[in-house]
Amino acid sequence: MKKLLLLVFALMPVISFAQGFQVNLEGEKQIGMGHTGTGLVQDGASVFFNPGAVAMLPQNYVQGGISPLLFKSTFNPQGTNVEDHTANKIATPFTFYAAWGPKDSFWKLGLGVYTPFGGLADWGDNWQGKYVLESLNLKAIYIQPTLSIKLADFLSVGGGFVYNRGSVDLTQAIPLTNSAGQDGQAELKGTGKGYGWNAGIYIVTEAGITVGITHRSEVNTTINNGTALFTVPSSLSAQFPQPNTFSSSIPLPATTSIGFGFYPTKQWTLALDVNMIGWDVYKVLAFNYGTVEPAGLQNTVEQRDYQDAFSFRGGAQYKTNKNLAIRFGGGYATTAVEDGFVSPEAPDANRAFVTGGLGYTFANHLDLDVSFEYEHVMSRDQTNIQTQLAGTFETNVYIPGISLAYHW
Repeated sequence: MKKLLLLVFALMPVISFAQGFQVNLEGEKQIGMGHTGTGLVQDGASVFFNPGAVAMLPQNYVQGGISPLLFKSTFNPQGTNVEDHTANKIATPFTFYAAWGPKDSFWKLGLGVYTPFGGLADWGDNWQGKYVLESLNLKAIYIQPTLSIKLADFLSVGGGFVYNRGSVDLTQAIPLTNSAGQDGQAELKGTGKGYGWNAGIYIVTEAGITVGITHRSEVNTTINNGTALFTVPSSLSAQFPQPNTFSSSIPLPATTSIGFGFYPTKQWTLALDVNMIGWDVYKVLAFNYGTVEPAGLQNTVEQRDYQDAFSFRGGAQYKTNKNLAIRFGGGYATTAVEDGFVSPEAPDANRAFVTGGLGYTFANHLDLDVSFEYEHVMSRDQTNIQTQLAGTFETNVYIPGISLAYHW
């Protein structure tokens, strides 16, 4: 019984902020161009993509957008023809940006509110991996004030402070049945906070090519006094102390990016971004419970040993006239999750994606931008070394998006 309880609670995926949950939906113009933007000056989303470029914006901006995300994952248990599917639930990553400075000034202030990490998965209570995960809903909302300074016509720099507010709500079956044959269940709910920064530099070369370099720091997010709720047979309730709390520390990784902008004609803009995501900070998963039970629930530390990951993105924009823009792009990203650690809250693998979008400017001051992304996470046959859940995961993601930006 003690080993069973340790396995159940050590493997609860509250830490799954750090399992492939980098959302990458921080601007509709940029999504349409394959998520490029580090080396471009486009709109208020530069607060996220490159704070150094904000001072180069020719106008002030206020904008907001949303990118509903449908995550469809399939699991085929090893040695069977069974297929388990996630429910059709939609996550709603959003963005808000503002950039302001006096006309013709050398500086601009910026503010960004966005969701760079998050996830929504619901496998139900009757699938092969229900003792690992039933459902998960998590968000990391970053708030970033920014200062950007134009040092010369060809050079600007900027940086911002980041405050993160994270939340998690998950359910998981417990392999203990009552007299009616129903599984027990655990639910973990909590909120946490963390702090970080980002900085960037933007350069216009003599050849007209623009270059951006940025770094977004690790944000170590701490959850304190989360609520742990257990539904178990009454005969075993003493081994699941209630009411109970938990705490954990979650390292959301740093990202370093370099991006390039090319302008072969007045109508065309081409872009290329390369990103390195520092997932190697995620070495262990640790839980500390407010009340432990020597014969059952105990604090746990489990190895994760993630590796750094990379993404390669390219995109283009064609302006048919001063008001209408057509965008398209795509890219490839490597997984941070090594063999033996793939799990159902984010069945991660190498992935490829394609994007497209349209933009239209009304009366020279209001931009309407729409985008769409299709992302395919490669099939991956795995046996988790901790839960022993064995089978093949395959995932497809569908993401429409829309934003409005007012500029003056």
